[in-house]
Amino acid sequence: MSTLFPLIAVLLAGIGVAVQAPTNAMLARTSGSILLASLMSFAGGTAILFSLWLAFDRTSPSTLKDVPGWAWLGGFYGAVFVAAVAFAAPRLGLATTLTVAIATQVAAALALDHFGWFGLKSDPVSITKLAGAALMLIGVVVIRRG
Repeated sequence: MSTLFPLIAVLLAGIGVAVQAPTNAMLARTSGSILLASLMSFAGGTAILFSLWLAFDRTSPSTLKDVPGWAWLGGFYGAVFVAAVAFAAPRLGLATTLTVAIATQVAAALALDHFGWFGLKSDPVSITKLAGAALMLIGVVVIRRG
């Protein structure tokens, strides 16, 4: 399979994450509640995914009966991310918030890949990957001070 479609999907998702932060921050500012704003964000996303599942997929939920317990935590991580970014973006600025989030994601991803945790294929950390992560951390500092 070509890598073009997955790359386009991730690029669009990255734009979505950047737009999601100020959108959720506006919900939080208007409502006065980061938690309500995050809940509404997830409710909207849940409604869209449910509609798409009904229209195009309909895989039986019973296929999830043997999923390991830790696999159910994805929604928790997403909720924490959405709420944290809605809280941080108006206080730190969107660029700082997202560069810190992305640098943290890359550092965690390097560890997850290296050890093959959560069912991932092991992909050892290399000097080149560490250099890339270091450059991202430098980017966080430069953007924060800029």
